[in-house]
Amino acid sequence: MLAGIVQAVGSVERLAGRGGHTRLQVAVGALDLSDVALGDSICVSGVCLTVIALDGASFAADVSVETLSRTTLGVLQSGKRVNLEKSLRLADRLGGHLVAGHVDGLGSVVAVTPDARSQRWTFELPNALARYVAEKGSICIDGVSLTVNEVAGNRCGVNLIPHTIEATTFRDKNRGDAVNVEVDLIARYVERLRSAENGS
Repeated sequence: MLAGIVQAVGSVERLAGRGGHTRLQVAVGALDLSDVALGDSICVSGVCLTVIALDGASFAADVSVETLSRTTLGVLQSGKRVNLEKSLRLADRLGGHLVAGHVDGLGSVVAVTPDARSQRWTFELPNALARYVAEKGSICIDGVSLTVNEVAGNRCGVNLIPHTIEATTFRDKNRGDAVNVEVDLIARYVERLRSAENGS
């Protein structure tokens, strides 16, 4: 599990095909790997990946065809900056909201407008995901836990403070760019329970 609080911004060092999968090598920047072991999870721009190799400055993970087809990892290139977060320990503070690192689908940046020192961002979501998003609820975009300010149809708006913009890859994003979207876990489970009660 994750909190959606980006701990560092890294960059893609290398991408190599492995029988349909991709071996991803990520330079971790300021992320401390001293407590990371093989088999641990690191979230890369919202996608939870298993560490299969590491040194003090980078780690490698295999990315499946399923993940490549459903996330922005499928279009990554060497040098691209990525948000990084290590998995939670039971004693950690939960600064954002519970995030699984299982991307539900791709959204896109519709608009970015100044709002005092902050910025208002609007995202367009697939219709199948938009129903899980509620005003003042939580959403995870590219691994960042955000509070939803407004919802209109399949679009939602959030406010990004200067720290969030500076400490994540949002400063690299432009209108029309794709983003990884994970909706709130609780919303998905509530719907599943209700559908089971209704016999569907």
